[in-house]
Amino acid sequence: MGSILALVVCLASAAAPAEDHPAPAPAAKPASPQATTETAPSPFPDYLIAPGDVLRIAVWREPELSVETSVRLDGRITVPLLGDLMAAGRSPNDLAAEIQSKLSRFLEVPQVTLAVSQTVSARFYVLGEVAKPGVYPIPSRVTLLQALALAGGFREFAKKESLLIIRQKADHQIAIPFNFKDVEAGVKLDQNIYLEPGDTIVVP
Repeated sequence: MGSILALVVCLASAAAPAEDHPAPAPAAKPASPQATTETAPSPFPDYLIAPGDVLRIAVWREPELSVETSVRLDGRITVPLLGDLMAAGRSPNDLAAEIQSKLSRFLEVPQVTLAVSQTVSARFYVLGEVAKPGVYPIPSRVTLLQALALAGGFREFAKKESLLIIRQKADHQIAIPFNFKDVEAGVKLDQNIYLEPGDTIVVP
């Protein structure tokens, strides 16, 4: 009887499913650090730095190299370790890339963030039949309608259907028509574009 019970126990043990013990997944290799260049989001993607602008340069884990500096009248800025660099006429991305590249002589993996904290040169102009023609700063994104509101609206005999925005490109100017009466009627709202630094609104 004892041998029969032993045989039953042995068979039951053999029939029991073995517990799965999956092999541990291989540990992921840590990613090697890579240099990155960042700029703060800008309302003007094609913005070019100009004298008077204030730039904030941050170097990751290097507080002594992180500075806020103004662009001098000669267009240059002073960067720790690097000395004077030309900033005027360049995009923030371009300048940040140069700073990062030159810092690689001193740091193993420099990571540079550059922001234009004050765009002193970012202005638009309003001429013609508005209540307050003049020069206005662009502290953030400003639409054409918002610009007209800042200028006090139209005078009595303004030709609201014949406005022009004169925009300076790298080597030429373009004229962008704007029909206020269309927008006032709720049509062709895509005419209400965002202004760019240097835009001139002409209200005949």
